[in-house]
Amino acid sequence: MPPRPNRPLPLATPAGIEVLTKILTQGPIPRVEIARRTGLSQAAVTKAVAPLIDAGFVTDQPVAVSPDEHVESQLGIGRPVSPLTVVANSVSVIGLKVTPTDLIGVTTDFTAGIRAVRHRRLPETSADTVAANLVELARELIAEIEASDAGPLVGIGVAVSGDVDAEHGVVRDSPFMGWRDVPLAAALTAKLDVPVVVTNDVRALTVAEHWFGVGVNADSFAVVTIGSGVGCGLYINGEVVSGAHGVSGELGHLPLAPGELVCTCGRRGCVETVASSDAILARARETTGQADLDLAGAIELAHAGNEDAREAFDRAGEVIGSALAAMVNLVGPELVVIAGEGVADYDLYEQRMREAFAAHAFGAAGDCRLMLRSHTFDDWARGAAATVIRSYVRGEPPLQR
Repeated sequence: MPPRPNRPLPLATPAGIEVLTKILTQGPIPRVEIARRTGLSQAAVTKAVAPLIDAGFVTDQPVAVSPDEHVESQLGIGRPVSPLTVVANSVSVIGLKVTPTDLIGVTTDFTAGIRAVRHRRLPETSADTVAANLVELARELIAEIEASDAGPLVGIGVAVSGDVDAEHGVVRDSPFMGWRDVPLAAALTAKLDVPVVVTNDVRALTVAEHWFGVGVNADSFAVVTIGSGVGCGLYINGEVVSGAHGVSGELGHLPLAPGELVCTCGRRGCVETVASSDAILARARETTGQADLDLAGAIELAHAGNEDAREAFDRAGEVIGSALAAMVNLVGPELVVIAGEGVADYDLYEQRMREAFAAHAFGAAGDCRLMLRSHTFDDWARGAAATVIRSYVRGEPPLQR
């Protein structure tokens, strides 16, 4: 039998899950406001939250309101408000991000606030080597949790690029890692005896934005990541989209680039063949004739006005803008967050990207906001932790109650 969280949540009903989710993502929040936002009665909210307060997951310590503030609460106009807040250190979570060269690990509290960060260099990318290093990194973070005043560990999240079967914890296809059908969750769980959630890295980042970032109050949004690859996570109709077969939002593999360009996935004409940081560097080397140019050098040349280097970024902006328009035309999000390690170069192709987006967005889809949000690899690891928190609250495998 797989391990379970060593501190189960006292949630027995869908109403309890909904109430805790509102407190976690939108708190501090009064009971009356939870009732208004969920459609539940105040009595139902109080019933749902009582065991959470008793168990130390939620607190209702009152917040004083000044006499000249007219705050409507469950206690009346101008009376002290007792908002409900999650006790952040009631539990701990570990999030791990896998790249071809490094592992990034974080510990977080119940609100996905990062408490500690550790990085580990990978000697190579075989699944066995990466799994062994993940176990060692996780054990270091577990020891750090145990040596602190942090709450008990309830689960570990692992974020990997590519096609990931999150339900079974299997990395079906990760071109960057060179993996196919790797049962990563089972390998880690056997060594760590802790529930492990393995998920696509962009989807994990989208969960973090949905629960703890720009998506908290958004009806719909997309997260587009630009770096070594181009990814996309979607939040539509109240849920992060996983796809019927576990694949969705593969913006980087839309066939919008020249057909002679071969992608890391083995197909031709993918957006990534032009718009990824590796593709931009390859094009800059080709156009400038400088075979030893690195990405920092290409950026410097482009900023200095070198037309050959600039062309690589312009071409990337054109394809990214067209891909964004195609995605927005199809699903209609109100906001697109552009993130990832490649956004440091955003200024070099922003104008061309926005022009291409405007040219191809249909009708009111062009009103979708495009927003830059800087992320580091620590944020990717935090996304993996946020995925665990969501599964923990909802009682989803492997964190079912």
